Amino acid sequence: MPRYRGKHRKPSTAGRTIARTAVAGAVLGAPMLAVVGTANAATDSTWDSLAHCESTGNWAANTGNGYYGGLQFSPSTWKAYGGGEYATSAHQATRAQQIAVAEKVLAAQGWNAWPSCSSKTGASGSATPRTLETDSGTRAPERVKASAPAASSGGTYTVKSGDTLGQIAAAHGIANWKDLLSKNPGLGAGHLITPGQVINT
Repeated sequence: MPRYRGKHRKPSTAGRTIARTAVAGAVLGAPMLAVVGTANAATDSTWDSLAHCESTGNWAANTGNGYYGGLQFSPSTWKAYGGGEYATSAHQATRAQQIAVAEKVLAAQGWNAWPSCSSKTGASGSATPRTLETDSGTRAPERVKASAPAASSGGTYTVKSGDTLGQIAAAHGIANWKDLLSKNPGLGAGHLITPGQVINT
């Protein structure tokens, strides 16, 4: 039912008071929301933990699974987010360059770009764009060398942290990682090696 107001009544100030209070609250509360809404940036240790989960911390990972580098970029993602400025493929770029590209991926896709490992590691933080100098020459990747000296085939090797099948094969004079895998049927289709594991060379 509509409320009747007399034509000669003084207008109520309640509506104006409520409006002023709302505006004042919005003006005073906005900075607080900005402070509360600001998330912490993803730290280097967050990226290192994620890389440890994705590639056992090997920033030069190239295992033949179609994903490259410490954070396991697909070639299309690497190029789409500017990785081509640093290297043709993620495994050829430095750790810092891979993190710079990962920050762009994080800004666009969130932590779901690394669904399993971001959940396992509890990755959090917001993207913080990083500016790196590009090098016109070929940049040497940050690689972890296989620990064993080059040796003839036919022995065994104990896997060290950061090793890949490709690195171990090269260090032992084996043509490629697939040949090394064929000597180790126990590795299965996952091609997953862990530190301390003994494999045939």
